[in-house]
Amino acid sequence: MSERKATNITWHEGEVTRAERERKHGHRGVTLWFTGLSASGKSTIARRLERLLTDRGAFCYVLDGDNIRHGLNANLGFSPEDRAENIRRIGEVAKLFTDAGAITMTAFISPYRADRDRVRAIMAPGDFVEIYVQAPLELCEQRDPKGLYRRARAGEIRDFTGISAPYEPPENPEIVLDTATHDPDGCARIVIDWLVQRGVLPS
Repeated sequence: MSERKATNITWHEGEVTRAERERKHGHRGVTLWFTGLSASGKSTIARRLERLLTDRGAFCYVLDGDNIRHGLNANLGFSPEDRAENIRRIGEVAKLFTDAGAITMTAFISPYRADRDRVRAIMAPGDFVEIYVQAPLELCEQRDPKGLYRRARAGEIRDFTGISAPYEPPENPEIVLDTATHDPDGCARIVIDWLVQRGVLPS
């Protein structure tokens, strides 16, 4: 975790409360943290879910792993230390989005349990929903839309999750999506049903 360098700082509360923002949006703010191997379906499901939620009138946004590395985390690589900092930063961003009342979807491999647990720890109870996008490595390699597995197998990419770097599956995720048996639309609807059942979304 990065060392705090700023001193003499104070958290400033605004005039608008989170409860007011949530009433305006018509739903609770929450972070839906999609984790899984590359090509397991995280980004595809998150984007499909964003469309379905928007069609329902929800205030939502997808924080995608590749997109974040274009800007906010452009200075980070894929070493264990950089991966941890990548997740720490996006966790803080997701916390702010959640406070704004957004249904925030993050699509990151986030391979280490400890990093995901640290994000959960900075959020209020119920604000962090871990979603394990489960798919066999063999299926992810068959999909391989970017050719990353092929390059990793050839030794062209170091520290590639599932090949030369570990992936630690969630032990107690709130939701498990099996993309070997469900398509993106079906997975997105499973998440929506869960949100309705838990009172995050109105029925």
